[in-house]
Amino acid sequence: LRLVAVVRAVLEGEKAAVLKRDRHLPLSFHRRQEELKFNLGLQRLQHRIREIQVLREEGPGRAGAVQSPTASRDLPTLILEAVKELEAAKQQVLKRIQIWKRQQQLAGNGAIFEENLAPLQKRCENLVEVYFQLQQQVVAASAELGPELLPQLLERFNEVLTSLVKR
Repeated sequence: LRLVAVVRAVLEGEKAAVLKRDRHLPLSFHRRQEELKFNLGLQRLQHRIREIQVLREEGPGRAGAVQSPTASRDLPTLILEAVKELEAAKQQVLKRIQIWKRQQQLAGNGAIFEENLAPLQKRCENLVEVYFQLQQQVVAASAELGPELLPQLLERFNEVLTSLVKR
C-alpha cells in the first residue's frame, strides 16, 4: 500500500506539472477558434458558388448586361478556386474526425471524452451540402469548362466525397 501511495503521489505531481506548463489557453478556446475557421471557409465557399452562378447566368459578353466584379474573372479559374477551398474544408473536417477518433481511443485509458457527435455531424452535413451545390454548378457549366478540365474536376469531387465517406 505504501508503494501505491508513493506512485500515486509521483503521478499527481507530474500531472500538476504538465497542467501548469500547458495551461496557456483552455481547450474550449481552441475548439471555438477551429469552428470559426471552418465556418468562415464554408461561407467563403458559398460566396464563390454564388459568384459562379452569377457569372454563368450573365454569360460571357452578353450585350447590355451590367458587368459585375466577377465578370473580370473567367469561370474556370473561379471554379478551380472553389474546388481548392472545398478540399481545404474537407481537410479540416477530416482533421477533426481524426482528433475525435484519438480522443475516443484515449477514453479507453481514462481520459475525458466528450461523446457528443452533433458538431462533427453538422460540419459533415454542411460540407456535403456545399459539395453538391458546387458540383451542380460545375455540371451546369460543363460546356464552358472544356473536355479536359471537366473530367479532372469531377475526379476531384469524387475524391472529396470518397474520403469523407471512408473516414
